[in-house]
Amino acid sequence: MASVYAVGDEDQWSSQTNYATWADKHNFSLGDVLVFKYVKGQHNVYEVRENTFRSCETSSGVLAKYESGEDQVVLNKVKKYWFICNIVGHCLGGMRFGIEVKEDSNNVISSMDGGLNQNIQPTPLENSCISQRWSVVEKFFPFGIGLLLFNLYF
Repeated sequence: MASVYAVGDEDQWSSQTNYATWADKHNFSLGDVLVFKYVKGQHNVYEVRENTFRSCETSSGVLAKYESGEDQVVLNKVKKYWFICNIVGHCLGGMRFGIEVKEDSNNVISSMDGGLNQNIQPTPLENSCISQRWSVVEKFFPFGIGLLLFNLYF
């Protein structure tokens, strides 16, 4: 189930918040929503590339702009997201953060017949080609050692 996060919690999107600390408190998953609340005109939200995030220079690398004062960003891709405030001095003053969105580890897939939900499990190792190759090596290893010893003595 997707979660909704108020960026900055009760401090909202403002220059008074340590966003690195805020972001570290959460595990963001695919489908989650970030809500940026701020006074329109005093702040904004830019989704940017990592280089733009690091430099706070928005002449390039801007992916999206939000300026309503109550912006919602759906985290719809598994990737790293970078957000800044583009009001002069705000980004360099700390109004920026990056997060990594991962697949939700609690996702379950329902069966086609409408049955119970089931977790996806990896293929067991005994069915893998590596396991089958090792089985062949185990069967012929004594023969190979015997042949090697025979060649050493004769």
